Amino acid sequence: MKIRTVALVILGIIIADQALKIWVKTSMNYGQQIFLLGRSLRLYFIENEGMAWGWKFGGEWGKLALTIFRLIAVIFGVYYIRSIVQKKYHRGFILCVSMIFAGALGNLIDSMFYGMIFSRSDDGLPLAQMFPAGGGYAGFLHGKVVDMIYAPIIENKMLPAWIPFWGGERFTFFSPIFNIADASISVGVIAILIFQKRFFKKSPLEEEPVTLKTEEELKDTVKVYSGQ
Repeated sequence: MKIRTVALVILGIIIADQALKIWVKTSMNYGQQIFLLGRSLRLYFIENEGMAWGWKFGGEWGKLALTIFRLIAVIFGVYYIRSIVQKKYHRGFILCVSMIFAGALGNLIDSMFYGMIFSRSDDGLPLAQMFPAGGGYAGFLHGKVVDMIYAPIIENKMLPAWIPFWGGERFTFFSPIFNIADASISVGVIAILIFQKRFFKKSPLEEEPVTLKTEEELKDTVKVYSGQ
C-alpha cells in the first residue's frame, strides 16, 4: 500500500468525523436526539470530557494529561505508519493502523481546538456558535469531544426479578454514545485482533526451515548408493 493511499484513508475519516461533529455542535441542542432508524440508531448530542465512549479521567488535570498523551501517540503514529508502509506490511494491517490513527487524530482535534473556536453547549443554552464574539468556552488542550452516534440494541428493559443483584432493574444493552473517530479506532483494533494470523503470516521459508546435511552424511549416502 502506498503512503498516498494511507493519507487519503486518514483524510477521508477525519473529514467525515469533523464534518459531522461541527454540524451536530452548531445545529443540535445539547441532549437533543434525532431518530434515523426508528429507535435503533439516532443522533444524540453530548460532549465527552475524557476518554472514548464517554469515560472520564481525573478532572481537568486528567483531561490535560489525556490530551497530551493523545498528541504524543499521534506523533508516534506518523512515524509508525511510515515505517510499516516502507517495510511493506500486509495491506489490511496498514489499513487498520491508519483507521486507529485517524480516530485518535479526530478526537485530538476536538480536545485541542474546540474549546477555543466554539461557544459552550449545555442544557438550556442556545445552539453553539463557531468563532463566537466573546471567545470559546475553554482554552487550548481543554476542548470537549463531541459524541453523537447512539445505537442501543436493547433499551430501557426490565431485568427479570430472579437475576441476582440486578433483578427488577432497568437496563440498556450497548449504551455508549460515540463518534466516527471512536468507531474508526474500534473497527481498526477489532480487525487486527480477528485477522492477526493473516496479517502476520510467516513466509514459507520461515514456516519450513531448510536443514543442510553435513559432509559426513553426504559421504555415507554416496557409499550406500555405490553398493559399498
